[in-house]
Amino acid sequence: MTPATELRGGRYVLLKTLGEGSQGETYEAVDKREGRLVAIKRFRVGKAKAWKDVELAEREATTLASLEHELLPRYVEHFEEDEALVLVMERIEGESLAALRKRNFIGSVSDVERLLADASRALAYLHGRAPPIIHRDLKPGNVIRRPDGSFAFVDFGAVRDRLKVAGGSTIVGTFGYMAPEQFQGRASPASDVYGIGATALTMLTGCEPEDLPHKGLAIDVAKAVPPSTPPSLVRTLGAMLDPDPDTRASSIEEALARGGPPRRGRRQGRPPFPLRVFGWLGLLVARVAVWFAVGIVVPLILTLLSFLFGSKLADAARACHAASARAEASMARASERLAGEAEAHDDLDEDAEAARVRIAGEDILRSVRAVTPEQAQAEAIRAAERSGRSDAEEWATRVATEEAERWEPPEAWREREEREEREEAKRKAAKRRS
Repeated sequence: MTPATELRGGRYVLLKTLGEGSQGETYEAVDKREGRLVAIKRFRVGKAKAWKDVELAEREATTLASLEHELLPRYVEHFEEDEALVLVMERIEGESLAALRKRNFIGSVSDVERLLADASRALAYLHGRAPPIIHRDLKPGNVIRRPDGSFAFVDFGAVRDRLKVAGGSTIVGTFGYMAPEQFQGRASPASDVYGIGATALTMLTGCEPEDLPHKGLAIDVAKAVPPSTPPSLVRTLGAMLDPDPDTRASSIEEALARGGPPRRGRRQGRPPFPLRVFGWLGLLVARVAVWFAVGIVVPLILTLLSFLFGSKLADAARACHAASARAEASMARASERLAGEAEAHDDLDEDAEAARVRIAGEDILRSVRAVTPEQAQAEAIRAAERSGRSDAEEWATRVATEEAERWEPPEAWREREEREEREEAKRKAAKRRS
């Protein structure tokens, strides 16, 4: 197929090739009817290695048709022609980060900060849909730097694909930019956070992720980045590139919050009194609304519906409980800032794993801050002792354990249940043999 070929009865005229693979090509084309440039992906069905590849191509078209965001390509149409599936979308002006890298482009700190800000907006839109749309293949080749310095995100051919190695299933993603859990079929919104983190690090260093220094399974961000990189950006990228999805930042916004500027033992100044009053009233209304709607009403409805429509709605109910708890924790921190009681802490020892800990179920512990597990345990014991408990250490251990199990992600519950079932089956088999 040459760049002069016309499609859709002459409506689209292909101008040049933008990319090419074993099963199709991407072209820049002109839409003669609308008088504009478009991008066209042509997937040759006859050359598909498996029906799964055809399904992915169709899924990209239907997914893109449902999206409308300034940082994502706009859908025009899709159709079948000459034994090929053709997807027509807006041609985003600019160059991919992969193309820029070929010209030895290395982004500045401000470029990376702009990338993170734009990616945060785009991912908040995608992950906020029902069900969440997970890109799964965020990398330099799928990030376009526009002439105004902003970034757009393209190529949704991998959305919502099941990533399983066994059974010959397709693995979608790019090594180095693909979060470790994707190899286990457990892609989540945090997987896209990892992809953007790896892309940002490549943009800042000019090196592929696998060529950067590592510390265990994780990229050693502090050693990888230029010495002039702000510590806050180093911490942000570290939170995004944590190989463990359970401790990785679940959103870019959360990663930016974790990486915020260090404050060493200084109390934050209190806002003016009128602003404090307005803030307290707003937080009070928000806390009541979130507690009642997200913490009680919606989970109750979803739990009841799960008896009719299956366990996924029960998982959604648990997710609502978790979201309510996170919102409550964030609003508690906001209340502390309004009162001028939010005290910043020195950076934690780099060898100690930081964790956000919240122990619920008791009114004596309702705040959240970044601590190590050991600090959290000590804090819980001190709080229990202040309440007059004689069994402070046992109580703190029990509540912390229950809370950790309560907020386990649904995937972890299922894995644990399946593991326990397998172990029980082995015990029964061994008992029968004996």
